[in-house]
Amino acid sequence: QVQLAESGGGLVQAGGSLRLSCQASGRSFSSYTMGWFRQAPAMERELVAAITWAGDISYYADSVKGRFTISRDNAKNTVYLEMNSLKPDDTAVYYCARDARAHHYSTAETNFESWGQGTQVTVSS
Repeated sequence: QVQLAESGGGLVQAGGSLRLSCQASGRSFSSYTMGWFRQAPAMERELVAAITWAGDISYYADSVKGRFTISRDNAKNTVYLEMNSLKPDDTAVYYCARDARAHHYSTAETNFESWGQGTQVTVSS
C-alpha cells in the first residue's frame, strides 16, 4: 500500500507562487500516473493536473493552464506542482493521488486511489 505525503502549501498573496511536493513510499512510483486534485469548501474535488509514469504526457484543467506545471522525479519518488500567478479561486486543499493501475493513464477521478492527507493553499486578494 503506497503512502503519499503532500507538503508546500501555505498562505500567499494573489499573483504569488507556491511549489507543492508529494512524496510517495514504495518502490513502484515510476510505474504510475500521478495526479494533483483540489477541493475548495462546498465544492467538488477536481483534477488539477496529471502526469504519466514516464512524464511524457501531462494534463491540466483549463482553469490552471499556463499557470501550473506538474513534474516528477522518479529517483526521488516525488511529484511536484509548481503554481504561479495564483488567484483567490485557487484556494483549496490540494491532494496528490496515484492511479490504481500501473502504466495506465486516465484523467477520471475514479481511476485514482491512495490519496494523501492534503495541503492547504490559501491565496489572499
